[in-house]
Amino acid sequence: MPQKSPVPRRSVLLAELAVTSRRYMASYALFNQAVADHLRLHPTDLQCLNLLGLEAGPVTTGRVAELTGLTTGSATRLVDRLERAGYVTRTRDTADRRRVLVATVPERMAEFGAVWERLNSGWAALFEAYGDDEVDFLITHMRRTVELSAVQIEKLRDGDADGGDA
Repeated sequence: MPQKSPVPRRSVLLAELAVTSRRYMASYALFNQAVADHLRLHPTDLQCLNLLGLEAGPVTTGRVAELTGLTTGSATRLVDRLERAGYVTRTRDTADRRRVLVATVPERMAEFGAVWERLNSGWAALFEAYGDDEVDFLITHMRRTVELSAVQIEKLRDGDADGGDA
């Protein structure tokens, strides 16, 4: 009886990666939902606040749309919700009165940051277990993931329901 060829290690690893990445994405989405629920926010609003906290200063609603991958109409509704919740304010741009700028409210962002700070120790301990080369790899992977996600979001927004190849 002929012996079966062993499955190449790469195929086994890629199959495991496919399953593990689905679990990873689901766990992050569920974690994001739990944090959002804790703060009484929509999960997208939570991530928008996270991204706004990384910006150098106030931004336009158009920039909110760029950051989140949302349409400008959806971004406007998101900013409306964040404004009602007290996390952001809208002000006229002093340089161009036609533009409206969205700014975070420092006190509310401090509350937001405090929640992340309490949760951060677990993440810090997780990453401490990795060597510098592994952390460098994780950073590279995360940057590439952010870039690919932006491309895939754009394809989906343009009506390419299967996301296509990037």
